This record gives sequence, C-alpha cells and structure tokens, in this order.
Amino acid sequence: MTNALLTNARLIDPEAGTETLGWLRIEAGRIAETGTGARHGGRDCRGLCLAPGIVDIGVKVGEPGERHKESFRTAALAAAAGGVTTMVTRPDTATPIDSPETLEFVLRRGRDAAPVHIRPMAALTKAREGREMTEIGFLMDAGAVAFSDGDRVCRDTKVLSRCMAYARGLGALVMAHVQEPVLSAGAATTSGKFAALKGLPSVSPIAERMGLERDLALVAMTGVRYHADQVTTAEALPALARAKAEGLDVTAGISIHHLTLNEFDVGDYRTFFKLKPPLRSEDDRVACVEALASGLIDIICSMHTPQDEEEKRRPFEEAASGAVGLETLLPASLRLYHSGDMTLPGLFRALSRNPARRFGLPGGTLSEGAPADFVLFDPDAPYVLDRATLRSKSKNTPFDQARMQGRVEATFVAGAPVYERGVECPA
Repeated sequence: MTNALLTNARLIDPEAGTETLGWLRIEAGRIAETGTGARHGGRDCRGLCLAPGIVDIGVKVGEPGERHKESFRTAALAAAAGGVTTMVTRPDTATPIDSPETLEFVLRRGRDAAPVHIRPMAALTKAREGREMTEIGFLMDAGAVAFSDGDRVCRDTKVLSRCMAYARGLGALVMAHVQEPVLSAGAATTSGKFAALKGLPSVSPIAERMGLERDLALVAMTGVRYHADQVTTAEALPALARAKAEGLDVTAGISIHHLTLNEFDVGDYRTFFKLKPPLRSEDDRVACVEALASGLIDIICSMHTPQDEEEKRRPFEEAASGAVGLETLLPASLRLYHSGDMTLPGLFRALSRNPARRFGLPGGTLSEGAPADFVLFDPDAPYVLDRATLRSKSKNTPFDQARMQGRVEATFVAGAPVYERGVECPA
C-alpha cells in the first residue's frame, strides 16, 4: 500500500465514459480524491493516459504441471508489463484445478510469486471430463471466482444442466467454450475458400452458433449466471442478442486476436496464428468489432495460452493451439482505437470495468474509494514488437515483428509501481 499524487494525466474512466485532463491522489492503496485540470507536485504523468488496470480473464498459467511453459512469476511480470493488474486464471492446467487443495496451491503460489492480483477459476467438472460435477460450493469458499472446463465442451447435456442448476443455487458464474464438439473436432481453420486452398481441416462458423444456442437454452432453463468465453462469428451474434433481450444473465467475451487478425494471417502455415477457435473471416472480425462497440460483446481478453517451441514447431495441423497475449493485449487493443472503432473509455469498459463487474472483482473505475490499480500508457508510441523481449516463458505471439502503436509506461497495484518501462520494479 502507498500514498501518492499523480498529476497532469489523461484520465480514462470507463464507468463515467469520460476522458479528461486531471489528477488523482492515492491513500492506503485506494483512490482518495480526483480532480480535473492541471496540478503541481507529485508524479507528473506528462499528459499520458491513466486508466484502470486491465482485468484479463481466461489466463493460462502452467502451474501445476507445465511450469516450463509459464510460471506465476513470469506470467505476472508479463501482465505487469502489459498493464494487466488482475489475472483471472483458467483451470485447464496439466493437473486440473478441480479440488479445494489444488485451488489453495494456486492461490498460495500467486500470493508468493506475483506482483499483480491472481483470481483463479475452478473446473466445472472433475478432471474437466464432463462426467461429474466438482464441489462448487467448497471451491467457491476456497476462492474460485468462476467455473469452467476451459476449451473442453461438456458433451453430456444432462451433466451440464445439473452443473448449471447447482451453480445457480449458489450464485456461481459458469464460463463456457461455445463450439459444437463433433463438428469442431480436429479443425485447424475456419471453413471457406482459404482453408480449401491450404488443404487444412476446417470447421464451419455454424459450430459456434450451435454450441452457443445449446448453452443459452440451458441458461434459460436453469437461470444460471453465464459467460461465453469467446464469441467470434457473425453467425452466433443473433443468438446472443436474443438472450440478452430476453433478460438472461448472459455476457460474452472475445480474444484480442480474433478482433485484430483474420484467417489470411495464417499465411504460409504460420503456427503462431493457430488458435482455438481458429481465426475467422474478415467479415466475422468486422461483425465482432461492431458487436463490441455496441456492447453486445462485453469483454476483451488475451486468452493467454503459452506453448513452447516444441509444441509450435510442427506441421500446422499437429501444432498446439494458442498464443501468449498478456503483454500485447493493450497495444493490440489500441488498434481498435486508432482505427476509429472504439473510444478509449469504451475500450477500457471492455478491458477493465466489464470483466471486474462480471467476476465480482474490485476495480475497473477511477471513482474515489476504488483500488489504486492503474496503467499509465502512451497510446501513440510506435515500435516493432520482438517476441524475444516478451517476459513470458513461452514466446508464441502472432504479433512478432508487427508494427504496434501504444506502449505501457507504468503499471500500479494498490498505488505502488509494479512495472515502469526501463526501470526494475520491486515485486
């Protein structure tokens, strides 16, 4: 905890929807006071943007079981360098997080190794096998903020409905991967002319719509709080819109990769662009950007999935899916700002305010009394990304050698700097 005064900053407040020149004062790790206009003293932010720290949901850390891909320490350092002050971690580790004991290990490792907040999800079914429900109540008591089987779709509708009904009784949030599992099995790309020319196994966008429609029917039946981890196709958007219009407690997210890249980026079988779900058509990407801007899609996440060189240096069909994204989430998201598709307050509504609210976490606002978790960034700074400089253990980013515009200058947790560009910060 610390006391500080930050002055001459462009305050980006996603809750108020404003962007103003101003200052804020920190006491005991919280925002004590804010104001507009210039002010002398304290730390001069030199007109850079100051926004609530990013709350990144669906982050995969390799502990327990795959520490060689990513540890809590390296993931948290990458997060701090990317302006992420809270990581909501996934349960799809080599040893799934499906018991209070495993969850307590994760919380302890996070406290000991990470300079940012760690908030873990737990598995919805034991071993993520879709056959038997986990002890949701005990896991909530141990600190789980949501329940998910990651990218494994529960094929047994009866099991899933029971899980949802039980979660509804406890007020638990269920997060699901929306793909019809039979249609999408083995797919490496989205079906269409590009996939046919490349000779790659593909899946129709209708698989996402089918998966989402099934889940939404169960949500209507059970009344559970529900979040779709990635809605990435135009086909699925009408179902999402209907569910919200009917008053279901439903939100949806999308990865920054699906908002800024499309199927053609795969190019000559570049495996760093192999994701799950696969990259979509440009029409799908544009439709999802519009859905995000309108509020139909609620949350942007990195879907940080570290894979080592051995897993990625394979033929495209055999390579592991996923990309790292903690450090690139903000600069990649700023592409939507520079293109005119999103305002900065709108962008941070999806990056910070909405995920904080959905997962019941503090933050996401610059209001007085809120935690002093911030990111200070220059939205216009240009540079070329070199994956070798990333702090993640794994370097599987699709943005390697890409021209980026927007750089994090500092990240604060409870008012204390956990990252400053060019400065070694204490954890």
